[in-house]
Formats: sequence, C-alpha cells, structure tokens
Amino acid sequence: MQIGIVGLGLIGGSLARAVKKYTDYTVFGVDRDEGVLAAAYEAGAIDGDTDVSGCDIVFVCLYPRDCVSYMLGTEFKQGAVVADISGVKRFIAQKVSGPLRSRNVRYVGTHPMAGKETSGFANSDAGLFKGASFIITEDETTDAEAVRLLTLLAEKLGFARVTKCTAQKHDEVIAYTSQLAHVVSNAYVKSEASQNFSGFSAGSFMDLTRVAKLNPGMWAELFVLNGDELTKEIDELQRNIGALRAAIVAGDEETLRRLLKDGSDKKKRLLGEQA
Repeated sequence: MQIGIVGLGLIGGSLARAVKKYTDYTVFGVDRDEGVLAAAYEAGAIDGDTDVSGCDIVFVCLYPRDCVSYMLGTEFKQGAVVADISGVKRFIAQKVSGPLRSRNVRYVGTHPMAGKETSGFANSDAGLFKGASFIITEDETTDAEAVRLLTLLAEKLGFARVTKCTAQKHDEVIAYTSQLAHVVSNAYVKSEASQNFSGFSAGSFMDLTRVAKLNPGMWAELFVLNGDELTKEIDELQRNIGALRAAIVAGDEETLRRLLKDGSDKKKRLLGEQA
C-alpha cells in the first residue's frame, strides 16, 4: 500500500515515521520546505516526494483552510482515501466531502489526539501515537471501507483507541477538551505575576501553563473556525469563575467550600475515584 502524507510537521512527520517503522507500506511525503524533505529522507521517513497521485491513502496535515485548498486542487487516485488530521472537522467536511465524492475520492475526517509543545519534523517521533486516541468523523455519506482501512492503519501505528463520531460532536467536545485548555493557559500566563514566581511553584504553575506555548497562527485559525462551540465553553468558564469570585469577595467560605467540593468531586469521578 502507498501512503501519502502532505505536510511533514510534527504530526505529519510522526505519521511518516510510524508508517515506515510499524508497517511495510511505501510513504510519499509532500512539503514546501526542501530542507524538511531532505531531513525526512535522511530519517528514512519517506520513500518519495511531491506526487501523491498514486497513493491509496493520503493524510493532509495542513492548517484547515490549506487542507481545503489542497484537497480541492489536487488530483488523487480513483478510489483513494483522503483524510485531514485537523483539529476542526465541520469546516473541512462541509467544503470537501461532496466535491471529492463526485471525483470518486473517499474523504474521511480524522484527528490523532497526540502532540507536543514543540513543532516541526525535527521533533517528530514514530512513537508519538502509542496509547493515544484516533478520532474518525463520519456521516451517512462516509465510505465504510475507507473507515475500516483507517482503523486498521491506526491500530498498526500504535493508537490504543479509535473513536468514531460526527463532525459536529467532534467540534463540540474538542472545544472543551483541547481548545478551551489552550485559551485558559494562554490567558493565565499573561499575568505580571508569571514573571516573578521562581521559588513559589510546586508544579501547579507549570501544569497550567504547559500549553500556553503554542503556534499562534494555527490555534487562531482553529479557534475562529470552531468559534460557536468554543465561545460556549468560554462563557461557561466565565460563569464558574464568576461564582468563585463572588464568594471570595463576600467572604462566604461555606459557598466556596461547596463550589470547590463540586469541582473536586467531578475530577475524582473523571479519575474513577469515589467522590
């Protein structure tokens, strides 16, 4: 089988490395940076470059709008499975699903739930997906055999779980589990106090600010394209913070204990502990 990977950054590069390490498939890589292609060849992550027209499965690992442009402007093999790995799914599916289907190309939305605070091919890793979740988004038009092929490939690459849902459900959940976390971390680290905390942190500061170091261009695009769902989560967060603030201002320890216990109990349930 021939696998095409467009965009050899952290995720695309890790996919290329993983396919080469854990399967006997041939990998063709596409990247606008000749230095990245040279590094991918040197690492043994790709067998060829530039042309993915003969590939059976193509992963498009670009920003969402670039994903759409590439998919609509590229010739793929008849019957090929073409999957984006973007952090938003509705926008891309609405733009490309129908046009690709009319060309006998099988589009499937995917989202590998893995990453690092660093980016680029230099930081890619064949083991990045070990134990991670691989999300596949589908609807009534999604080709079942394409989903089966991607599921089998994900398992070979080390993903521990394949989660299937609609594009709408993906965007709703990811607004909370990923995008809101980046919003909070980025806003939190902007306090002047963050410049003078040495000797005053036992780990909480580093935990909360871990994802504040992000790719501004990519995350701004993801936030805007999922703005309806993300702003719902921001509004809910503001309500919860507002309740805590009001109790603190009022010196109402009883209400504070209740609010804090509610949050603590929810976290315990997430960990499978007794609340």
